[in-house]
Amino acid sequence: MNALHHILTRIFDLLLTPLEWVGDGFALVLVSGVFGVLALLLFKQISWQVGIKSAKDKIKGHMIAIRIYQDDLGVVFGSVVKVVLRNFQYLGLNFAPILPLFAPVVLISAQLVVRYGFKPLRVVSGDEAGEMLPGRGTMLEVRMKSSRREEVSKLSVELPAHLKALSPLVRNARDGIAVMEFVAIAPGRGDARILVGGELAGTKEVVSGAEHPRSMQPERVSNFWSSWLWPAEPTFEDSSPIEAVVFEYPDRHMGFLPGGAFGVLLTFFVASILFGIAVLKPLNIQI
Repeated sequence: MNALHHILTRIFDLLLTPLEWVGDGFALVLVSGVFGVLALLLFKQISWQVGIKSAKDKIKGHMIAIRIYQDDLGVVFGSVVKVVLRNFQYLGLNFAPILPLFAPVVLISAQLVVRYGFKPLRVVSGDEAGEMLPGRGTMLEVRMKSSRREEVSKLSVELPAHLKALSPLVRNARDGIAVMEFVAIAPGRGDARILVGGELAGTKEVVSGAEHPRSMQPERVSNFWSSWLWPAEPTFEDSSPIEAVVFEYPDRHMGFLPGGAFGVLLTFFVASILFGIAVLKPLNIQI
């Protein structure tokens, strides 16, 4: 999965860089819309278009029969049953070809989220950081793999120079979780080092300040399925006892578009659908 994410990242870097000269929002909407069109073209090739059209036409025919023969309960009841059965057929004809599209949808939406969903941590001055009360910083959470939870007692965290700890590392041996609160005291981009028994078990990149990197993510994972959602950093090695390292980046605002990871996903799906609807008839696609 890491290799696939690396290839897709390079491709998206090449595609999005010239579009972002116009604006990040423009790039997000255009790429989402183009994907919607390409997804429909693929759907047309792998679906039974004749069968979908036939099912739709028969549903329309039964609906017309209900309207025309509304006084004949026998005809109406038979037509209602046929409409229900044809709807199941119609859904089946659409659902099967859509399944192969789930993988590219997840991979592409993940690339867009790590690019446009988050902004770096806010930098606070040294005086402000010294006066900050617990609960006002950013919480870093380290989760151990279920088979190695007991090793959390040996866990330690080394923060890069642009970050400052607001609390000591608190460990929960029963759940295999350790947490630490920190704050950014200078702009920077560096790795928090996670050590177990004094040996490096993994790192997590943390970005702060005004400069926005090409991509960034608030979570680094080891699980294969979770890794689909986070392409900006590779998964932890199999030998690492760490399941995930998590904290929260602020939501990035995209002007007239909704912000944050949810906003990026919403824009992606809405733009894909609208562009797709626009080309259904010109491309003669049944769906």
